[in-house]
Amino acid sequence: MTTFSHRMPFGAELRPEGVRFRLWAPDARDVTLHRAGAADLPMTSGGDGWFHASVPGTGAGTRYGFRIDGGDLVVPDPASRFQPEDCHGLSEVIDPEAYRWRTADWSGRPWAETVLYELHVGSFTPDGTYDAVIDRLGHLVDLGVTAIELMPLADFPGARNWGYDGVDLFAPDSRYGRPEDLKRLVDAAHERGLMVFLDVVYNHFGPTGNYLHVYARDHFFDWSRETPWGAAINFASSRVVRDFYVHNTLYWLEEYRIDGIRFDAVHAIKDPSTLDILDEIADAVHARFGDERHVHLVLENEDNEAHRLRRDVDGRPFSFVAQWNDDIHHAFHTLLTGEGEGYYVDYADDPVGHLIRCLTTGFAYQGDPSKVRDGASRGEPSADLPPTAFVAHLQNHDQIGNRAFGDRIAVLAPAKGVRAVTAVLLLAPQIPMLFMGQEWGTKRPFQFFCDLGAELEDAVRDGRRREFAAFSQFQDEAARQRIPDPTLVETFRRSILDWSEPGRPGHRDMVALHRELLTLRRTAIVPRLAGLVRADSSCPWRAGAAFTVAWRLARDSRLTLVANLSPEQAAGPDPSPAGRLLYTNADGAGAGASHPLPPWSVAWFIDDGEGPVS
Repeated sequence: MTTFSHRMPFGAELRPEGVRFRLWAPDARDVTLHRAGAADLPMTSGGDGWFHASVPGTGAGTRYGFRIDGGDLVVPDPASRFQPEDCHGLSEVIDPEAYRWRTADWSGRPWAETVLYELHVGSFTPDGTYDAVIDRLGHLVDLGVTAIELMPLADFPGARNWGYDGVDLFAPDSRYGRPEDLKRLVDAAHERGLMVFLDVVYNHFGPTGNYLHVYARDHFFDWSRETPWGAAINFASSRVVRDFYVHNTLYWLEEYRIDGIRFDAVHAIKDPSTLDILDEIADAVHARFGDERHVHLVLENEDNEAHRLRRDVDGRPFSFVAQWNDDIHHAFHTLLTGEGEGYYVDYADDPVGHLIRCLTTGFAYQGDPSKVRDGASRGEPSADLPPTAFVAHLQNHDQIGNRAFGDRIAVLAPAKGVRAVTAVLLLAPQIPMLFMGQEWGTKRPFQFFCDLGAELEDAVRDGRRREFAAFSQFQDEAARQRIPDPTLVETFRRSILDWSEPGRPGHRDMVALHRELLTLRRTAIVPRLAGLVRADSSCPWRAGAAFTVAWRLARDSRLTLVANLSPEQAAGPDPSPAGRLLYTNADGAGAGASHPLPPWSVAWFIDDGEGPVS
């Protein structure tokens, strides 16, 4: 069996004679290595802020930390591979080659085959562990999912967290299991043909548990620039800081055999370097893996920077393969619910029109003025990108959990409407993503929860309620007091999936619908996406909420969607779409001029003939 590891210039590295410890502490005068049950050992200054110590006879399992300038505080290793006692405790030396991989020959899957399933390890199952996720992989394979996407795992403060308050970026959180347990999950997924994606947060650290300010405050952070979470990370003038993040990406891809990385909120990363940190990371990943493995880099980017998704002449991404397309979510959501407050104000005027633009040319906002931005433009033109450059979703952790009560779409919208847009989502040529429990239409909420410590509880609770003060339903204090308290364990428990639901009436049929649609996607859509450089597309007909969208895909095929996304009957298109009927949720074809379109009806057609898309 084979092992994998990633070598780094910092942290604890196992060597034949013992362990080499290395810390970058440019603001410290001296650093001492602290080990549980052993005498402290002064570390040698190597210049440029580096301190190191090699300790013969030391091995895996050693608990350690660093004492800065002779003080009482012992800080964990910022490059720790494991924090068994949470982010404030000692780090543990890990042997990355202790785990023997069963799927060493796994090379991933092409991006066009991707069907993402986002999950939070702690609330995906009642046990909330990596091992418990393994027990549910068979359900996902049967469903037609090809990739699980794990919300951030970097060690966070407390017993429960979404993961976006991580502070030890190389240490998978101990609440879910040990590092070898995470590797076993990835191995088990690969055995079942599933890719594993990981969400990483490079725009900020959590509000407690990060100790870089103790010994690298004026070097790791740029205090002249603020972000929503505090001082910006100093990517622009520190080579070590840049290396820290480049190595973090490579670490997850090499040591844990992760197949794809999703970079959180990159619009909050400000790096004026000629080669910014995002492109440097992408270049390092492509240089390391080349054609050895399918490795996919995905962005969350509110700025809709289409240039980051560019392809070469063969359709291969220069840097990033795709972006989460929040535009299409907002269009779906506004269409289904009629909501128009907050960021939905940019879509409320014509949700169907915004949806059509997403389906045909990528982003809804491609340099257009945004009301949310007080009329400033948002986005870049994206029509020359293939549809596979966009991850489409009806739900995700943000769009559910950032609602005051964590409401699912199944609670907010008519069931027929949800089923109809599900048929659009899963058969469109964009890459689809589901959020855990969506496939059976769960109505259990996914609420915002965290455990940042008693000293932050009041600030977290009050801050959460202030977020919604501008919304009409929360104008008075009494209404705001009903917003769930993120710090209470009950808020977390309400968010845990109930795995008895998929077998119940009212849920079984949703599972069957997802399975049917994903089978059609695998057999009819995916073969026509392989090697796609771009997909000429258009909306040849529209009448209110009824419309036709057509794409030219690979193999000279044409894919056509005819939909009526409203509760009222509509006339059908003229002329009728060409090709064979692939799927419809209506009685009969229901897609021609002589066939009225029933409410919430969807029909898909495939035509392998030649000719322009029209």
